[in-house]
Amino acid sequence: MAVPTNKLELQLAIKTNYDKLVKELTTIPHQQTTVTELEGHSKGTWMSINNLLAYLIGWGELVLKWNRDKDSNEVVYFPESGYKWNELGKLAQKFYQDYKDFDFKTLLQKLDKTVAAILDLIAHKSNQELYETAWYEKWTLGRMIQFNTSSPYSNARNRIKKWKKGSSCFIDQ
Repeated sequence: MAVPTNKLELQLAIKTNYDKLVKELTTIPHQQTTVTELEGHSKGTWMSINNLLAYLIGWGELVLKWNRDKDSNEVVYFPESGYKWNELGKLAQKFYQDYKDFDFKTLLQKLDKTVAAILDLIAHKSNQELYETAWYEKWTLGRMIQFNTSSPYSNARNRIKKWKKGSSCFIDQ
């Protein structure tokens, strides 16, 4: 799917990639969601499906927080307070820790709510606000949302598919 360049394309990209991800997730046996066999977000690390969901929730929540803070004329910390852009591996570990006590079903419900909130945010923004104005440095709001939603959803789906091909519990599927 091409990089979205307007509001409608962004909404479609998020919905399409998220629906494909959910379809992939629903094929995973519950007992496999805590196994740390997926390549992690930092070189040489491993994560579970639950960690992957925590990562997606974490970034989605940041998108919502950035918008709340910016709309309230508060200071916006990119990517997050206490983290720099070159420390995204540490931030991923924080997300894993934030949601470590949640089971797969709860994480999926939380991700559904986060995606719905992001789609609602987009629905309430104009195309000009999303794509015709620099929002963070040279990036538009639409591009910042896409970087942290539809693209990671596609990446997550590909990670899961790769993991399934190498996992003994999926060989017969």
